[in-house]
Amino acid sequence: MKKSILFSVLMVGATLLQAQSITVYQTYWQNGQVVKAIPPEAAQAVDLGLSVKWANMNVGATFLNGYGDYFAWGETVTKYDYDRWLYFDTNDGGSTFTKYNNNGGKTVLDPEDDAAHVNWGGSWRMPTKAEWQELIDNCTWECITTNGGETINGFVNGFKVTSKKAGYTDKFIFLPMAGYRNGRSLLDVHCGYYWSSSLYEDRSEYARDLIFGWYFPEFTGRSR
Repeated sequence: MKKSILFSVLMVGATLLQAQSITVYQTYWQNGQVVKAIPPEAAQAVDLGLSVKWANMNVGATFLNGYGDYFAWGETVTKYDYDRWLYFDTNDGGSTFTKYNNNGGKTVLDPEDDAAHVNWGGSWRMPTKAEWQELIDNCTWECITTNGGETINGFVNGFKVTSKKAGYTDKFIFLPMAGYRNGRSLLDVHCGYYWSSSLYEDRSEYARDLIFGWYFPEFTGRSR
């Protein structure tokens, strides 16, 4: 059972915990580098001129470039072991799925199964596949290494995602390459794996996620 990093979006116009401006975020960047850590309660919603606002940090992160927490798709708490037999939506190790499936079940996460909403509250939620695609199509993606010296937990590779929308070209977010967890192991930290809230269209055992490394991001279906 694989679990990926969780990023969140905020519905435009909503008033909630993850929103507000990018001001705090921008003041902690200098020459493409994060230079100061912030507490999780300082998370902000960044308006990139898109249909939703995006969080400036991962759920569970304590730094702007922090990995944050890892969640199996549809689960709202972290675990020590992400074995398939411990997954909430199956009683047979992943042969069939009870709530989310393409055989008459649900295909988009309910709020109670959305880790962003459960952990951050308000109108925070995970992005849909369509919202990830909007982010890809309307932003420039620059692969960088952040280094904040003593105030940041080491060097972190990732993508600086900057809006191409007129009036928003100074707004951006950072998506770290944080790998994923499988069983009890953290794997593939030279790549980023980010869930959407959307089930894969053809295979109930998969959910849609965004993957990137030192290459442009792409959508896949990944075991949940």
